[in-house]
Amino acid sequence: MTESGLSARSSSFRLEAASLALADLIERYCTSDGPNTTPIPGLSLFRASSTSTPICAIYRSILAVAAQGCKRLSLADETFHYDSRHYLITSVDLPVMGQITEASPERPYLCVVFDMDARRIAELAGSMPVAALPPASGPLGLGVSPLTTPVMDAVLRLVGLLDTPHDIPVLAPLYEQELLYRLLTGVQGARLRSIAAADGQGQRTARAIDWIKGNFDQPLSIDALAEAANMSKSSLHHHFKALTAMSPLQYQKQLRLQEARKIMLTEAVDAATVARRVGYESPSQFSREYRRLFGAPPMRDVTRMR
Repeated sequence: MTESGLSARSSSFRLEAASLALADLIERYCTSDGPNTTPIPGLSLFRASSTSTPICAIYRSILAVAAQGCKRLSLADETFHYDSRHYLITSVDLPVMGQITEASPERPYLCVVFDMDARRIAELAGSMPVAALPPASGPLGLGVSPLTTPVMDAVLRLVGLLDTPHDIPVLAPLYEQELLYRLLTGVQGARLRSIAAADGQGQRTARAIDWIKGNFDQPLSIDALAEAANMSKSSLHHHFKALTAMSPLQYQKQLRLQEARKIMLTEAVDAATVARRVGYESPSQFSREYRRLFGAPPMRDVTRMR
């Protein structure tokens, strides 16, 4: 075997060993299905003992590393898969459809989720030499890439602090910086830099996303949205679609329908009432769009979810 072949095989073994170690940590500190918070700021663990139906959720700016099992995500017409050999990054809040496709009680789906701070990313990127930064990737705010040993090692060190909680206040910020550095110098580095760059198009588009989130139940004014983002209307449409894979109106619709589903699952309200609460003037239009997204009329879908 050639020297390069031996190196690749050694790297593969290291990555597999690190994944096993990470899975062991998650199983020890994540004993119940669902998300589990940890004492490490921004870090949570997720466990699922079975596969799932597609579930809508808003993914904030995160890094997700699955130590075991597999998950499929859909963003508009784009589909992504990540498992123990890939990692996921989202750079802005995105409405996605997620489905765990590989999990069982014997081998549950185990995942680390880390919330990324745009301010820390910007500070770190600003201190790095340009030569250390990878070239630009696509503008979409979500990407899946092959997991590298440096990224996995940094994740493992950060999660490993759960074994020594007294070290967390001092070492967690250092390990977080190492992890962000590995991500910034990896293939998804440009995706992170674009959203952290002060007053760049990515940052302005992120302001538009925040504006829609804060006003999702109101009629969408493209003029007001463009003003809030400090962009022209044509530039706003172009960059918004490039970053989120959907138009501002489609993004607002996703937020409204997800919020409506959440309300009906937690409160005793009918479809017409919740339609008005999330901004729909026509209950029939709400029911049509709800069924198109979730595959069933509102009350039937909620009954099935319960």
